[in-house]
Amino acid sequence: MTETIEAVARGVREGRLDPVELAEHALRRAEEAAALGCVVHLDASYALRSARDVARSRQGALAGVPLLVKEIIEVAGMPHRCGSRVFAGRIADTDAEVVQRARAAGAVVIGLSHTHEFAYGCTGTSNVEGPCRNPRDPSRMTGGSSSGSAAAVAAGIVPLALGTDTAGSVRIPAALCGVVGVKPARETLPRGGVFPLSTSLDHVGVLAGSVADARYAVEALSGGRRTGRIGPPRLGVLTNPEPHDNAADVAVVYEQTVERLIAAGATTVGVRLPEWARFTTASLDLQGPEAAAAHAETFPLLADDYQPDVRERLLAAAEVPGWRYVLASQLAAALTAETDQVLSTVDAVVLPTVPITAPLLGAVHAEVASGRHSVRDLLLRNNRMANVTGHPALSLPMPTPGRPAGLQLIAADDHRLFAVAEWVDRIINNREGHQ
Repeated sequence: MTETIEAVARGVREGRLDPVELAEHALRRAEEAAALGCVVHLDASYALRSARDVARSRQGALAGVPLLVKEIIEVAGMPHRCGSRVFAGRIADTDAEVVQRARAAGAVVIGLSHTHEFAYGCTGTSNVEGPCRNPRDPSRMTGGSSSGSAAAVAAGIVPLALGTDTAGSVRIPAALCGVVGVKPARETLPRGGVFPLSTSLDHVGVLAGSVADARYAVEALSGGRRTGRIGPPRLGVLTNPEPHDNAADVAVVYEQTVERLIAAGATTVGVRLPEWARFTTASLDLQGPEAAAAHAETFPLLADDYQPDVRERLLAAAEVPGWRYVLASQLAAALTAETDQVLSTVDAVVLPTVPITAPLLGAVHAEVASGRHSVRDLLLRNNRMANVTGHPALSLPMPTPGRPAGLQLIAADDHRLFAVAEWVDRIINNREGHQ
């Protein structure tokens, strides 16, 4: 599907496009790409029934747009396993609120996308069904935990997928798979009916093929209103050391991208956010106890049924003392205030989404960058902060001759984030009308 999702929905509403044909095409693509493991449940009868309903009504901002839903988000009548044998045989009774909104807008849910088990991982390799493979190179990981949603968009199965993001789980796979992933500001999209990882940090987000598609989808699902385009923005380039410690291929592409934005008229200023270690402390000490609470009834009885890496994290999470959780809440509030101040001085902050490109599937436990960092640490490093503060963040692909690499934008609010991101996308990806 080469048209924007806005154009597709308009075509369905005007009778020029058949939502049943759109659903059939998505179902065929899912079957053709089955070896990637990005779709864990495909429901053709459900999808075609929904598409026929849309064909009768011809209504909705997302009319006829095929959609995949991350499997920790409830879809009535579909499995709600969360990627785990712990919930084998579990079926959702109701739609999550965000799914209700998608269906009310005319989207056609074709099935469920792969998640790292219970969304408690950033590689997309741990799931009862096996790992999710990167469409750009199936020997490599997608990142996670919204692994299947990113891979399905990258593989052309659907133009839009729902994901969740607790420490980068939408943005990481978007960067590694070469698509757009957005985590809007906290509570822009509702979390009702989403299995929690960390109630303080969880966000619902979307994955799409372009910034314009992601923006249109978020506005359709949130009731937001589009504002006008902006001119060349004022961009904050971080002076914190971590965003400059990148693998050589990412460093080159990032520097070239920033130079291209400057040449197109963007102003760049050096800004400094709070130390990364403080964000990491707040993130881990909030996430751990909240994850342990979410699994308090199942984990003591069924620990052996969890994927090994998730089991280890839950065991560690249970050891975080209450005083650290309280201090983490206080630290998060302080970090949010400090970040508010920085973001008030620029239109958006820019940095690489992930400092490496997609590692091999077998490299989950390997160390890279001369043994200084684990793959997991690198995937998460630049992403935790926006979940701690709740600010909106987005990853879009940078032009690269090699494996995909993502540029992350972080802004004070959704409107500003999307306005800047659309300008950036027009410049670096030669979208029409960037003058």
